[in-house]
Formats: sequence, C-alpha cells, structure tokens
Amino acid sequence: MRKRLISSSAAVCSLGTLIAFSLALAPPAASAQDYQAPLTPDGNPNLNGIWQAVGTAHWNIEGHSAESGPVVEMGALGAIPGGLGIVEGGRIPYQEWALEKRNEYRKSWLKLDPAVKCFMPGVPRATYMPFPLQIVQTPEHILIAYEFASASRVIYMNRPDFEAPGDAWMGHSRGTWEGQSLVVNVTSNIPDTWFDSAGNFHTDALRVTERYTPTGPNHLMYEATIEDENVYTRPWKIRLPLYRRMEPNMQLLEFKCVEFVEELMYGHLRKKESE
Repeated sequence: MRKRLISSSAAVCSLGTLIAFSLALAPPAASAQDYQAPLTPDGNPNLNGIWQAVGTAHWNIEGHSAESGPVVEMGALGAIPGGLGIVEGGRIPYQEWALEKRNEYRKSWLKLDPAVKCFMPGVPRATYMPFPLQIVQTPEHILIAYEFASASRVIYMNRPDFEAPGDAWMGHSRGTWEGQSLVVNVTSNIPDTWFDSAGNFHTDALRVTERYTPTGPNHLMYEATIEDENVYTRPWKIRLPLYRRMEPNMQLLEFKCVEFVEELMYGHLRKKESE
C-alpha cells in the first residue's frame, strides 16, 4: 500500500513538472488589450454582428445563491440558478432607504418586475437578458436590436448636443469612439425599468455610460457605469463579456411575450368582472 502511495505521488509530481515545463516553453498568449478589431470602411472598430451574454445576471446582477422560482417567468424551470454577479465590488451602493425599497420589491418581484409584463427592459438590462442582440453600424448611427419584445434603440454618433424629446423605456443614447471602445451615454430613462428580477431599481435621474470593447474576434467586453444620486451613494459599475453567435444561419427571432403572460397581467381584471 505504501509503495502504491509513493508511486502515485511520484506520478503526480512528474505530471506537475511536465505541465510547468510546457507552460514555460509556450509562447505568451496575446492579451485582450493587444487585440485590434477589424475596421469598418469609415475607420472605426467593426462591432457588427449578433451577440449574447451568458450567465444569470438577468435574475440578479449581484452574487446570489440558487433558489426556487416560478415556472411562468421567462426562461424559468422552477428554479433560479446561482451566479457570481457582475457588479464591481460585489454590492450595489444603495442609500439606506433605497436598500429597504429594493428588498420590498424583491419579495414581490413576480408581480412588480416590468420585464415579466413584457415592457421594454431598459439599459443596461436589455444587454444581459437571455436573448441575443444585434449591432448594425453606420458612420452616423448604430442600431442595437434586441430579440426580447422586439426592443431596439438608436445610438446617435458624434452628436453630443442632441437632446431627447422626452424620457423613454430604452433611454436616449449618444455615442462616440474612444480608441477601440464604443462609448455610449444613455440619459432620459423612465424610472419604471429594473436592472434584474431581484428588484434592483433606479429613478428618472439614472445615467448610464456604456463601453463596448472588442477583446477578440468573437468577444466584446461590456461595461456600464451607473449613476443616480437619488438612490446610490456613489456611481458603480457592471462588467461582463458578450459572445458572438456563430451559427451560420443565426438571426434574431420574434419574441412577443405578452401572449405568454396574459393571465399574469390581466387575470385580475377578469376576476373583478365576475364579482
């Protein structure tokens, strides 16, 4: 028995030595910072394509354990999987009153979450829902179309003084290029959207600064800085990768979700009529 243990230990040590030696000889991998994206005819990084986030941020952008969930909610299988979270530093810096409000929302999220009712998800939530999105570039505008509820928005490029005529579910987006990154300032957001299904919310003072940075031919790093002096003690950031959908026939499909949640949305009206 002792000889077997010694033999096994020696084998493990030998394997470790071989791995370390092979890593030492391997050429260093190119870092994401070294990647240079192909350019469009107007000379800007080419972000055209269909992309999708992978993870559980659409349930809760903070780290969370697995828990039970209703089967009627989009994509649910009776349970919500755990996730590491995408919030820099781990927790959203809520003001004390706002944290209490968030916790109240969380208890009744199935009834209160706007996305459950198929409303436009807002920014940044639309980016990391479990549905693909498509980026289409021109020199003057960038269109982002989302499969969820056929949401879309136009990013107005190099028009920093163009103000929104009014607040909107998907906000008002003005963009510019900073090296490899597309930087988008999103203002004029209505206060009704959430960041996830966990009740994380904002007011109409929300301002989102997004960054889309290509880190490889099939990856974008998405970052969003969130500011709302009515709710948070300081600005905070989320960060996650987006992956290019590689299927040869990939396209956005139609997802009109109202028909799937009509009972949830309007069932109470039928009950009132029958009384």
